[in-house]
Amino acid sequence: MMPDVPQLLDRLRAGDESALPELVAALYDELHRIAARQLRGERPDHTLETTGLVHEAYLKLVGDRQRGFSDHAHFLAVASRVMRQVLVDYARARATKKRDANATIVLTAGADVDGSAGLEPLELLDLDSALEELGRENQSLTQLIEMRYFGGMTAEETAEALGQSVHVVRHDLRLAQAWLRRKLNG
Repeated sequence: MMPDVPQLLDRLRAGDESALPELVAALYDELHRIAARQLRGERPDHTLETTGLVHEAYLKLVGDRQRGFSDHAHFLAVASRVMRQVLVDYARARATKKRDANATIVLTAGADVDGSAGLEPLELLDLDSALEELGRENQSLTQLIEMRYFGGMTAEETAEALGQSVHVVRHDLRLAQAWLRRKLNG
């Protein structure tokens, strides 16, 4: 029987290196769902598939020595960010190789917080650059975007993970979306 996620997180925080593979195995279906969501907006001929993205993210997580995940949602948020970084690395390599940045991504989240269909299709590298800039101004807004759009977390899940009210999360998501639209359209 596989240990439950809170026990695995406790072991990981205590320095037990063997807990990470067990944690990934316990959450594999959720990680796979996040990877599929992220790849949905990519170009159709992308060389990385869902399972490959999960495995690439796992390798990055193994290499990261800071594993102070506070809970299940925090781990998934970090995994989402790592997957985004993997996709950005692939886009940069492709753009460098072909001098063609055709990697696009669509930010949509079923029922968007403001009722809109989300952001327009964007160049992945432009989006990453904008998110980095937003992070320099307000890291918490970047984290919300990553959790919501890249991690597929609901506003309620995000609020729980961050210890905030759903109202605050929805307000801040609208603020982050407006900031990104202004930056990317302007």
